[in-house]
Amino acid sequence: MTTSESESKAVSFPLGQIVMTEGAVNRVSFSSIATGLLRHAGGDWGDTSDAGKRENDAALKYGMRLLSVYHDWHGIVFWVMTEADRKTTTVLLPEDY
Repeated sequence: MTTSESESKAVSFPLGQIVMTEGAVNRVSFSSIATGLLRHAGGDWGDTSDAGKRENDAALKYGMRLLSVYHDWHGIVFWVMTEADRKTTTVLLPEDY
C-alpha cells in the first residue's frame, strides 16, 4: 500500500506575522488566502515547480526562505512567502514582488 505525498509529509513551521500586499488584499479572496496559508504551513507548496519544491524542502532543513504558489477560485496566481527567520509570511501577487 502506498502513501500519498501529503500523508507522508508531516511538515509544520511557524508563519510568524502574516502580512499581505495591497494587490493580494484587493484581488484574492480571503478564503483562498486562508487555504493557501494552511497549505503552505503544512508543506504543500502548491503549483511551485519541481525544482522549487525541492528548494523549499531544503529550505525547511537549512532555515532559508520558503515560497509557495497558489491560484484562487478565479485563477488569480498568488504567492505565500515565509522569510528565513520565520518571523514574517507575506501573501502577494507575483507582480508585487
